[in-house]
Amino acid sequence: MRARIIGTAAATALAAVAARDLVQKKHALLRNFPVVGHARYLLERIGPELRQYVVTSNEEERPFSRDQRTWIYASSKGENNYFGFGTDVDVEHVQGHAYVKQRTFAGALPDLTNPDAPLPSAKILGGPRGRAKAFRPASVVNISAMSFGSLSGAAITALNQGAAMAGTMHNTGEGGLSSYHRNGGDLVLQIGTSYFGCRDADGTFNLDKLKAVVAGAPVKAIEIKLSQGAKPGLGGMLPAAKVTPEIAEIRGIPAGEDCASPSRHTAFHDVDSLLDFVELLAAETGLPVGIKSAVGEMSFWEELAALMARGDRGVDFVTVDGGEGGTGAAPLIFSDSVSLPFRMGFSRVYGTFAERGLTDDLTFIGSGKLGLPENAAVAFALGVDMINVAREAMLSIGCIQAQKCHTDKCPTGIATQNPWLVRGVDAPSKATRAATYLRTLRKELLKVSGAVGVAHPGLITTADIEIMNGDYDARSLASVYGYKEGWGELGPELAREIAELVTRPAQ
Repeated sequence: MRARIIGTAAATALAAVAARDLVQKKHALLRNFPVVGHARYLLERIGPELRQYVVTSNEEERPFSRDQRTWIYASSKGENNYFGFGTDVDVEHVQGHAYVKQRTFAGALPDLTNPDAPLPSAKILGGPRGRAKAFRPASVVNISAMSFGSLSGAAITALNQGAAMAGTMHNTGEGGLSSYHRNGGDLVLQIGTSYFGCRDADGTFNLDKLKAVVAGAPVKAIEIKLSQGAKPGLGGMLPAAKVTPEIAEIRGIPAGEDCASPSRHTAFHDVDSLLDFVELLAAETGLPVGIKSAVGEMSFWEELAALMARGDRGVDFVTVDGGEGGTGAAPLIFSDSVSLPFRMGFSRVYGTFAERGLTDDLTFIGSGKLGLPENAAVAFALGVDMINVAREAMLSIGCIQAQKCHTDKCPTGIATQNPWLVRGVDAPSKATRAATYLRTLRKELLKVSGAVGVAHPGLITTADIEIMNGDYDARSLASVYGYKEGWGELGPELAREIAELVTRPAQ
């Protein structure tokens, strides 16, 4: 009897769905194939997950392959992150694959048996320009800009606590400095085009509010975001439904209203006024001040380098974001076709400053899938001093690359404000995983540096890496990106100092 009732109810439900499908006019597929046509939409919805675990090979999936995700997951859990039985990469034929050239002999190297081996930056951030609060970053690996709003409060908490455990810095993103950023990790405060957290009611920049924010948190540096790799040259939109009273208070905007960020700044309008703005912030806060940008046309960078060559004004660091960046939701054309990929964009920016002999006078930071040892090694060889990790950090705390960041339906509770989904993120345990991943990546960089025969990844040069160029042919990194002799390398004094620092016996 009970089975008959259940069967009747199921048949009635299916009949109702079929009737609805037949009369609706929105979907031709459902009108022609009622009920069964819904399978297509289900498969479309779970397609990324199916491709990851069923369809694709270990090296096919994008943005991160299965092997790459497996390495990050294992590293974050402190598990065995080795791979057996050889590589899945078609090493003789893959175009653009990087190969590191190991050396037979080496000088003094760091102690790789120390799980907490330090890996500081080779440069003093803000030192060349004499900033009052200049410092040497303790880690060359740091957490990139991801705002509260785009990520959940639990995810931000986990990342900040993980940063504190691993001794790294955590970039706030342009959404303002929230309570979730105040869990012990040192901060880089990002200022975007809407000046969230340091703005007047009309959206203009307010210096006094900035100083109050800096004074009340462990802010180590300020980053002015000109653009980002996920959506270069495009302002953001936070819909009214996501502008909660909490987010509204942090950002200094009305609650329950659409929040549209402009594509460009109003506090300055050209390179000259940008440098005035940089010097104002540095003078008023004492902090190192830098810029973040994706790379498009080069006249901006050429003018910036030319004005900095005079010596009276300048940024303390430059964060170059690759066009392959992806924590920000964006139209497809911006994700796929606006701004240069990291290696190409960074090499052009670095070369612009190298032509004027300025590379030792500022810190270069790279972002854009650099949280993998191979990509990071290439970045350091090209002249990067530090790397920022974003999606890799998200993966370390449980992201499964569902690619639903823009829908507010992230199944792991990381890139959503949905309370039911967010409850799945246990911040303390995820913080441990983030810290373990960050430490592991640093250790991997020390390993690959040692294989090259140098004590620090900043000492890897373009001569130490070759790029595959079709079947059985390879080119040096320098020739691929047009580097001149000495480009990508630290000055002799900086190189000597960092080598001594990382090989010095622990006290």
